[in-house]
Amino acid sequence: MRTTVKLSSYAMGLILIFGAAAGAGRVIGPDQQPEVAPTHGEAHAPAGPTGTGQTGTGHADEGHTETGRPPGGLQIAQDGYRLNPLTARLSTGAPQRFAFQVLGPDGKPVVEYTENHDKDLHLILVRRDMSGYQHVHPVLEADGTWSIPLSVNAPGQYRVLADFQPSAAGQALTLGVDVPAPGDYQPVPLPQPARTAEIDGYTVTLTGDLRAGSASELTFAVSRDGKPVTDLEPYLGARGHLVVLRAGDLAYLHVHPARADALSFQAEVPSAGVYRLYLDFQHGGKVRTAEFTAVTAGVTPPPAPTDHDADGHTHD
Repeated sequence: MRTTVKLSSYAMGLILIFGAAAGAGRVIGPDQQPEVAPTHGEAHAPAGPTGTGQTGTGHADEGHTETGRPPGGLQIAQDGYRLNPLTARLSTGAPQRFAFQVLGPDGKPVVEYTENHDKDLHLILVRRDMSGYQHVHPVLEADGTWSIPLSVNAPGQYRVLADFQPSAAGQALTLGVDVPAPGDYQPVPLPQPARTAEIDGYTVTLTGDLRAGSASELTFAVSRDGKPVTDLEPYLGARGHLVVLRAGDLAYLHVHPARADALSFQAEVPSAGVYRLYLDFQHGGKVRTAEFTAVTAGVTPPPAPTDHDADGHTHD
């Protein structure tokens, strides 16, 4: 009997000890280890999520590709590669050196890349309100640092998107990071959807509609002084270059021409929503960008802006 009483007392003691420990754990909380961001793929069209245009079929309810990985540009790291900004802020005055590296799975800067669309890396900048778009091409230094003189025309938080393919990787990646431009931030309302855009005396007309989760053809026609422009010059190995960003999170879709003889693109957006289209085309030795707001079927367009200041575009 005494042995039974002793064992029971011992067991109760253990229960009290472990109960106290559990309570302390709840008070103190778990170790705060940094989360490892989930990897994801790009959603470039027609070939899908990367600068190479690999196919990625989207789902309208999730905004993911067929592989279950979300669109490009939403993360700073993917598949062992990380975008490492070396410049902490953007200049709103004279251009200043903007530098960054792409770190590989070994933690070292990547120095070898596979060329896509005439360049080893495409750098896209856009303010969080989707204004101030720039598409530039920095220079790779021997130590794996990319750099370019850069400035933006208004303060605010900018999304910097690097579209590239390391030689050791099987597909291209798009990584993104926010970089501020200090100053008084005045947001610009998103323009209403429209079929035409004006830029430097050129009129660009859009035909076609975005459909969530399936491919749709977008065709652009460029005219000047009421006459079609039929002698567009090659730009990045094609007649034009189209970037599509999703409003709200700036998910990146790098769309590619459907036909070599026309400004026609197969676009596949991963979810219903509002998108911003940036069409780069070259004529007379200069690259220009025509911008459009587009919505998928069943989505309410953004509210009409009360005022909208046009902003310039830079290419390099």
